Amino acid sequence: MKIIRLHTSDEAVIKKVLHGDSRAEKQLYDRYAAKMLGVCRMYIKDMHYAEDVMIQGFTRALDNLGRFRFEGSFEGWLRRIMVREAIDFLRQRTQLYFEDISEVEVSPFITDNQDMDAELLQLLIDKLPEGYRTVLVMFAVEGYSHKEIAEMLNISENTSKSQLFKARKQLQEQFGKIRRIENER
Repeated sequence: MKIIRLHTSDEAVIKKVLHGDSRAEKQLYDRYAAKMLGVCRMYIKDMHYAEDVMIQGFTRALDNLGRFRFEGSFEGWLRRIMVREAIDFLRQRTQLYFEDISEVEVSPFITDNQDMDAELLQLLIDKLPEGYRTVLVMFAVEGYSHKEIAEMLNISENTSKSQLFKARKQLQEQFGKIRRIENER
């Protein structure tokens, strides 16, 4: 009886890629493209640009695959590359604007509608200024600390905190407007 493997581990696929197997490259791409497009999309409003950044990120990952040490998850390693590519793209397209405030009071993000439609949330995040959006996604979605964000974006920790505070405040205001409109119906 022949056993057919339905799911090949990342390690096996990566080793094949390192030996020049182009089918393994496609397999790796197919396995992670949708997730990594989602990562890029959180930072970049335009889907076409997000796709370009994702492809550039995969190219960078494949070029540097020999540096992956199999110590953590491949997905996490690839995700960090995508985040850096998205930030680099934003820096090249426009100057990221960050406002600095001396003290920040971080408030929890509260909404009555815990089942908020993901598309609506993405639209509201897209409307945030790029600096706000970038810090919000890095902190709330990617899980970076303010220190890590500050280092990656070349800003102070207080600036990172203030951008997060302002992003949350602006999102809460938008949710408030939506709630008022729904209550008027």
